[in-house]
Amino acid sequence: MTVTSSRPTAVGTVASYAFWGPDGKTLAEFYAAALGWKVAQEFPDENGVPTAFLVTDGSTTFVFYTAKDFKAPNWPEDELPFHLDLAFTDVPAAERRLLELGATKPGHQPGGEHWTVLLDPSGQPFCISAGWSESS
Repeated sequence: MTVTSSRPTAVGTVASYAFWGPDGKTLAEFYAAALGWKVAQEFPDENGVPTAFLVTDGSTTFVFYTAKDFKAPNWPEDELPFHLDLAFTDVPAAERRLLELGATKPGHQPGGEHWTVLLDPSGQPFCISAGWSESS
């Protein structure tokens, strides 16, 4: 016997993407500057200390949390549960700017000509490229 429901299937959208690091404010400021966005809001913990920082362009939202016990992955040895891929029209200029903002460039670069791996100020890897296309 097949059971069908007349109720519609719930459909959701992603409200925000959340990231943890040793200093949420530093991460928020880094990614806001990297993307040309702004830190739009701060959220305090139970003691009134800001520990969460909302960064947005008006349509996409990232939240950066301060996690006292945060440990950056030992990449590439540690597998990553996820990371960001950021696209820029001028990748070499973006790389220079991101390094000036506090990113670092690890020696291990598995992307060849396709992407560059950088580490954000918390030590978490992210990639930069010209973006993806169907021919990529």
